Amino acid sequence: MANERLRSALVVRGVTEQELAEHCGVDAKTVERWILRNREPYRRHRQAAAAKLQIDEDYLWPDAKSETRRLDEADAEIVHVYPHRSSVPPESWVQFAERAASDIGILVHAGVHLAQNPRWHRALTERARAGVRVRLLLGDPESPEIARRGEEEEIGEGVAYKVREVIKLYRPLHGTPGIEFRVHRSTLHNSLYWFDDEMLVNTQIYGVSAPLTPVLHLRRVHGARLVSTYQESFEKVWSGAVPLPLPRQAP
Repeated sequence: MANERLRSALVVRGVTEQELAEHCGVDAKTVERWILRNREPYRRHRQAAAAKLQIDEDYLWPDAKSETRRLDEADAEIVHVYPHRSSVPPESWVQFAERAASDIGILVHAGVHLAQNPRWHRALTERARAGVRVRLLLGDPESPEIARRGEEEEIGEGVAYKVREVIKLYRPLHGTPGIEFRVHRSTLHNSLYWFDDEMLVNTQIYGVSAPLTPVLHLRRVHGARLVSTYQESFEKVWSGAVPLPLPRQAP
């Protein structure tokens, strides 16, 4: 069976078999065997090929890594575990945003702790002006998912109320070039705070409010998949969400 992922990656990236061979320090016939016979390269060659094609190694050769290596790489992406969200130093949230150079992505129901911070608003605005893509996904306050979360936390309409208040707090940023708002109706398994290669994952626990649940601080490691998996989850929710309507101007 041929390695269609590798073949496709070469086509998409515009890289020839000869060019990949030269980059990896092998002959073109070896690359041909990687493709046509699905031969598994040595680890150093897998890493070189993945770097050249800018694609994760385990996507091109999903069976190449041992389970031990996969676990080690996942562990390597975990920088710190906070016992609950309120344990995260308050200034860290803004500092993560201020360091971002390409992407900021926020997936929450409300995220009141950020929306009510003027420094957070300023950081998002400045980063957007610098060319960073800023995307914020908020829960749809009219959705059954938000109502269910309120029931689980035993606060009734409390979650929907918080989302509506957050939407109001973000009004000054609506329409700012580079900042996009969408509302989602997904079941929120985790709140995600994504800043380039770093991410804070606020885990969700049934019946427990988000400030009281653990937070994972993750940083991408080449070849590992933990951060990438959460980013893929964010993109799926983003693709199914709808733009937040701009607030009406007062007459």
